[in-house]
Amino acid sequence: MLDGTQIEAIHLFTTPCYSEGVVFDHKGFGYLSEGPRIVRFTVDGKHETFATPGRPNGHKILADGTHVVCDGSHHAMIHLDVDGTMLDPFTTECEGKALRGPNDVTLDVPNGGFYFTDPGGSNLDNPIGTVHYVNSQGVTYLVDEGGLGFPNGIVLTPDGKMLYLAESLSNRILAYEVKAPGKVGPRSVFAELPVKDPELGQINNLPDGICLDVDGNLFVAHYGMRQVQVLSPKGELLGTLSSGNLTTSNVAFGGPNMDQLFVTGGIGKEEGEGGLFRLDVGVRGLAILPPSE
Repeated sequence: MLDGTQIEAIHLFTTPCYSEGVVFDHKGFGYLSEGPRIVRFTVDGKHETFATPGRPNGHKILADGTHVVCDGSHHAMIHLDVDGTMLDPFTTECEGKALRGPNDVTLDVPNGGFYFTDPGGSNLDNPIGTVHYVNSQGVTYLVDEGGLGFPNGIVLTPDGKMLYLAESLSNRILAYEVKAPGKVGPRSVFAELPVKDPELGQINNLPDGICLDVDGNLFVAHYGMRQVQVLSPKGELLGTLSSGNLTTSNVAFGGPNMDQLFVTGGIGKEEGEGGLFRLDVGVRGLAILPPSE
């Protein structure tokens, strides 16, 4: 995969709006967020509307087959049943403060909780982005407060010892050592990412969604670059994949052998059509998916 061989980004289908939040369930169906709705799809590109919650983004599937979804219109971590019906939200606040705009989520499978990012209203001049944890009892904790320029994609390593975070506006990946569920040490810089080259048609360099393979390599959707960056467990840049989407937004492994990388984002420069692309990378991805009940 990273030996210099070019991997084709296969265009599976186009969506009317910019797409993100790709994830797979226990049966192998994929889901992506697109405008006000969530689309369910098969790995060969057949797709249909699954739910229309409002403004969905990051998304994970729980052991019982229900869905935890970041939704900006509800300012909440919403809960969808297996058929897409809206259930009571997981959380709408943290320590008495309303959530602003949850963006992405990763599961803490052994402990029954999840981490999520809330970049709502944050930028480099006003770095108010936050990271949160919801435990198995439904209590929401603040993990990292302030000083974050748009915290975005997030993923927990399988051993639960490291939490990776894409800080979009600083074009870097941060890392936290996990001390206990929802408790982390000081943030550190895991990797600085490549910057845009306008001569190549690249329009920005914002790390967005992230995922891991079974060897601990980190795959980073790099918005505005038309690329996915691949980082080693030490933060070294191993290689770059062509994503198909210019405003590359999110990545997830799927397929029968978990060795296909699915990529969402926007096809053009404007916030118009989105697209789902598949890269047959030939390495096995890590499934952030608890065993089904």
